[in-house]
Amino acid sequence: EDVDIPSRRVLITGATGLLGRAVFKEFNENNWNAVGCGYRRAQPRFEQINLLNSIAVHDIIHDFQPHVIVHCAAERRPDIVESQPDAASQLNVAASANLAKEAAGVGAFLIYISTDYVFDGTSPPYKETDVPNPLNLYGKTKLEGEKAVQENNEETAVLRIPVLYGEVERLEESAVTVMFDKVQFSNKSANMDHWQQRFPTNVKDVAAVCRQLAEKRMLDPSIKGTFHWSGNEQMTKYEMACAIADAFNLPSSHLRPITDSPVVGALRPKNAQLDCSKLEMLGIGQRTPFRAGIRESLWPFLVDKRWRQTVFH
Repeated sequence: EDVDIPSRRVLITGATGLLGRAVFKEFNENNWNAVGCGYRRAQPRFEQINLLNSIAVHDIIHDFQPHVIVHCAAERRPDIVESQPDAASQLNVAASANLAKEAAGVGAFLIYISTDYVFDGTSPPYKETDVPNPLNLYGKTKLEGEKAVQENNEETAVLRIPVLYGEVERLEESAVTVMFDKVQFSNKSANMDHWQQRFPTNVKDVAAVCRQLAEKRMLDPSIKGTFHWSGNEQMTKYEMACAIADAFNLPSSHLRPITDSPVVGALRPKNAQLDCSKLEMLGIGQRTPFRAGIRESLWPFLVDKRWRQTVFH
């Protein structure tokens, strides 16, 4: 029998990553024909494409003819960007510019995922019109990527988002979930940053924003330019760790708040809070409360699950 393939087509880069998986799922479950591409972890689920290979990028876009492209692929670890600047610039800037060009060639609406790290964190909250001033090379490459996509394709949306968490394959996939082991192993004290103000944001919520933006754009071609989306709970890493402990009824007295600005690694903005009112006024947005979202994300990694079952069953 005929399989009903939705007529709206979306291509997602970085579909194997934390955000890309959520974006793929969101479109796929909402009657879009979604194709995801990845590189190292692509097969068998996704198309394997090296985004630095302009011919491969051209071919998939011309074969699939997407209406929308959500560009999630990036080198987003600030310390890795500092140590591998050329590779990071290739992916974050050059590949993004090429993707924008190819999107323009087929009339696809490109959503480029950017970061709150384009701001220096000295005068939050930041509107889309505020002047960026990135402190680290990661923020600089993402800002260069923003400019590159907008120069190569005027019909682009830039979506800036902060620190992400969600259903992870490994705890290290997110700067939020990576803290879970330190929270769980309460036999040794753990220092936690209590200086940088963060707004942890669930990838499911960002995925919903991408889909809503895409669907609005299909009805209204004026939807383009720069947008901000973020969770609205302000927390330091220490406060997140305490909230995680609380969500799983674990002790938090071994967690130690460190209030000095960090001295190692890439510079981080103290508070790069994003003002999200532009999207909110368009009726776009979704926010999962942090405790609910983190419980759902980290439950599979709870060490004492089996122990609990033997005690209580």
